Amino acid sequence: MNSQRRRILKAAAATAIAAPAAKAATGNSKSAQTESPKKKVHYPGGKKPERKPGDQAPLFSGAVSYGNLLFIAGKGAHFEGDIKAHTKHVLDEVEKELVNAGSSMGKVLKCNVYLNDLKDYQAMNEVFRGRFGEEPPVRTTIAAAGGIPGNSLVEIDVIAYI
Repeated sequence: MNSQRRRILKAAAATAIAAPAAKAATGNSKSAQTESPKKKVHYPGGKKPERKPGDQAPLFSGAVSYGNLLFIAGKGAHFEGDIKAHTKHVLDEVEKELVNAGSSMGKVLKCNVYLNDLKDYQAMNEVFRGRFGEEPPVRTTIAAAGGIPGNSLVEIDVIAYI
């Protein structure tokens, strides 16, 4: 039994090593050694904005991918309104960023929600429910101590795949 088991394991190991090497040799698959994931910034409209001499570098990027993972920076709503209007606006902005980078709301894996006040939790959920489809992402929701910059009532960031 042990010798048969060893033969099976050896054959499986040989196949696992030979198959990727054969694909790489024939050009059917890119070698993991020659291709590694790269960081890519996804700009609105698909084009990097021009910076004039003396312009400061941006503080952060709105959307960055690494391989097929996509990270969307926190979006807020910087206008007068209630939590429902702010949540709708923020989710619409998140969706625009996802689509611009080649993803969608249905491909979101993780969502962080930051509320200015925890009393807005139920109303935020009313707008949030269903926006990510039938299988929503995992989510963390917290009340942000000290508030959210720009007087937004909610800020949302996500991690998705492309």
